[in-house]
Amino acid sequence: MSKFSITAASRVGCIRSNNEDMVLVWDHYIRNDFYRTDIDTSALSRFVIALADGMGGHNAGEVASQETLEDLHYFIGDLPAGLSSGDFYEAMCEWLTSVNVRISSRGLGDPELAEMGTTLVGIICYDNKFYWINCGDSRLYRFRDGVLTQLTTDHSLNTLTGTKRHSNIITNCIGAGCKTSFIDQYEFTESLQPGDLYLLCSDGYSDMVPDEETTRLLAEGADANELCEAAIAAGGYDNVSACVIRI
Repeated sequence: MSKFSITAASRVGCIRSNNEDMVLVWDHYIRNDFYRTDIDTSALSRFVIALADGMGGHNAGEVASQETLEDLHYFIGDLPAGLSSGDFYEAMCEWLTSVNVRISSRGLGDPELAEMGTTLVGIICYDNKFYWINCGDSRLYRFRDGVLTQLTTDHSLNTLTGTKRHSNIITNCIGAGCKTSFIDQYEFTESLQPGDLYLLCSDGYSDMVPDEETTRLLAEGADANELCEAAIAAGGYDNVSACVIRI
């Protein structure tokens, strides 16, 4: 792959008073903003594109999402070269344990940050290999040949029970006192194809816009901001964030 064309947007929505979501694209952090860039993957051998949906009172969720993305950005940049896929997975698990303890501990030490936490979903390029990661219920979709496929599995009570009665109750996250955080990770370097499109989104988008509508919007060339606008037009009950990556 030679180039990723990327748009990212994060909006507060219609109900919330502050935005606890954040998107990271390489070294740029997006909150209450829209961002567009291209990444030349032949010249940049490692980078992170990720989305975090924060949670917690007193605006603490925005602290958790930002600190998690910043920590991940520097962690990937500092990794030694030449790790195998297995070693990379172990390194990511160790990072998750470390950042989970740090985010949870900050909540214990500061009442205003109590119970703060965040989801995390993203695509990581490490030494020209591509991995997707997921912790929580933010999502990664692939749009290929007109077909939209959810690649990640929601870590939520809805997934465990097979119903939709438990909206927004998640079973895995970073921080928020979660003692059993885990990360789904998959190397998909060989499956990347020119013309593919990948969508990262928070549940503020996926809860508001059905997959059929997302398929239509992406087929018409919608960027991340236009996707967020669709969620806001549908009610915007939560913060809304999206990142569209065209290969």
